[in-house]
Order: sequence, then C-alpha cells, then structure tokens
Amino acid sequence: MSDDIPDGTEDVVGVLTEQIETRFGMGMAQLTAAVAEEPAAHPDATDIVKWHGLLAESQAVLDRTEDDLLAALETQPSEVDDPTMDLAHRVNAAVTARDGRALVVRWLLDPDAPGKKDLAVERLARAHRAGRKGPAVQTSPPYRPATAPASAALTAKAAQR
Repeated sequence: MSDDIPDGTEDVVGVLTEQIETRFGMGMAQLTAAVAEEPAAHPDATDIVKWHGLLAESQAVLDRTEDDLLAALETQPSEVDDPTMDLAHRVNAAVTARDGRALVVRWLLDPDAPGKKDLAVERLARAHRAGRKGPAVQTSPPYRPATAPASAALTAKAAQR
C-alpha cells in the first residue's frame, strides 16, 4: 500500500479507506457507527469519518459526471458542442473537488503533517481552558504611572499661562 495519493489509475477512495481501516483497526462501517454513537470520544476519527464521507460523495459525483460526458461524446461528430464542453468542465471541477478532499483525508491520517503539532497543542489548550473556573482575561486594573507623561505636563503648564 502506497502512502501517496494515486494518480487516477487506482481507486483513490479505496486506497484511503484501506489506510483509515488500518489506522483504526476496523472497517469504515464500524468506524462510522462508533463515531456516530460518540463523536467526542475520538476527535481525529470523527474528522476522518466526516471527510471520508465527503470524499466518497465527490467520487460519486465525479463518476456520474464522467459517465454523462462519455455518453455525450459518443453522440458528437468531429467537433464538440458547447453542452459537451460544459460537461468536460464539470468533470474537471469534480476531479478537483475529489482530489482536494482526498488531500484533507491524507492530512488527517498523517500525525506528522505540517500544522498538526500546532493543532494538537491548541486542542489541549482549549481542553485546559474548558476546565478552568473564572475569567479568561486578567481582571486587575491596568498599570498607570504615578506621574503624567512629560508632554502632558508641558501642555498643562502652557495652558495655565
């Protein structure tokens, strides 16, 4: 099993599904049911299940759009008409959406991905703040110097004259 996203000759969703199942030690249906039952128990699994679902949806849209394009191309003479060209653009957009979602799933699966360490630290800080009682900001009054700044004192003297 390769860690790279396939180049279209392989099933992108299938490869990522295998990686998810290997990481969590259960099938997607089982993992999806576990996340639905208790989404807060494992935030990483919840995110991965959500994005895997979005990936599967975008793959289904891509498959339908490709089928529509192929059917339209079979009826075309040598030149492609505007509606068929629009279908080609929809296929390109569907590929982009599918690949973007695949990248998100890959990022979620990689514990060492850029930005992951900062995200883990932020989650830990949020959890710590959630358990804290009291205000989140300092409540003491700000420090005020005992004497007025020199420019204010000069302005006051000038006004007295």
